[in-house]
Amino acid sequence: MHGSHDDHDHGKQCGHAALEHAGHVDYLHGSHLHHSHDGHVDEHTLPVSSSNPNAEELVKSVGGEDHMHGHEGEEHDVVQHGAHFDYVHDGRLHHLHGDHTDDHGSVNVMQNT
Repeated sequence: MHGSHDDHDHGKQCGHAALEHAGHVDYLHGSHLHHSHDGHVDEHTLPVSSSNPNAEELVKSVGGEDHMHGHEGEEHDVVQHGAHFDYVHDGRLHHLHGDHTDDHGSVNVMQNT
């Protein structure tokens, strides 16, 4: 968990991408999923699951991308997925893996929700 969140309220127009997760909306803030409720913020992680796998034999490799992830000035958000981090790219979880990118499934990104 990172520092205090006393100076920021997540919600409509807060500037952070919103992801639907486990029946509620979390806000993506510095690679962490924040869920505000009852006067405090919980940090959530996207779990590894059948819809968001991470085992090499279960994922597909993403080909033909017009750019690579992980460079200086990266424009895609990063989110914790299980014990690793993925890039959120057009509603998909992209994970750098050696000389290619794995697709770890879809996420429901909801802008300004």
